[in-house]
Amino acid sequence: MYEWHGKKYWGAAHGLAGIMHVLMDMELKAEEIEYVKGTLLYMIKNRFPSGNYPSSENSETDRLVHWCHGAPGITLTLVKAAQVFGDERFFQAAVDAAEVVWNRGLLRRVGICHGISGNAYVFLSLFRLTGNAEYLYRAKAFACFLLDRAHQLVSTGQMHGGDNPLSLFEGQRGMAYLFLDMTSPTESRFPAYEL
Repeated sequence: MYEWHGKKYWGAAHGLAGIMHVLMDMELKAEEIEYVKGTLLYMIKNRFPSGNYPSSENSETDRLVHWCHGAPGITLTLVKAAQVFGDERFFQAAVDAAEVVWNRGLLRRVGICHGISGNAYVFLSLFRLTGNAEYLYRAKAFACFLLDRAHQLVSTGQMHGGDNPLSLFEGQRGMAYLFLDMTSPTESRFPAYEL
């Protein structure tokens, strides 16, 4: 497991989900495939009762619903596992995690790492996998919220514009990238993660 600050992180940005995501792009031996599957099944088994995922091993805090920590990033990895392995367990876990994002993912930040823009990609990913218009509707709902309200909420301090307000991952450029991807949702990809 990936360790940082004395913790074994699970997230997509710097954790187990990200490592598994990359490994699924590699040519793996049969034994290595079973390790990847086993790791993902371990994560699914140890998710919170809410359906969200811990930020690190043995964490009991069920509050982060970001791409970098929690259900959104892990959902993208589970969608990829469903595609690569054709395993219904990964697909169902991705659908379950997407429900967490729908219910808790309208965050107070705009970016793609730990904001609404990144969470919208959960629904774009599931839309591409399934063709189910409900997921496209959900992605549009998140994007429309940002389009209609982000500027005003950021300017009044009710929403955070990002630690680096103009950066791709932490700021408004991530929001702009989402808007661009919304013009062609079947071609959309989470930047630098979904290849």
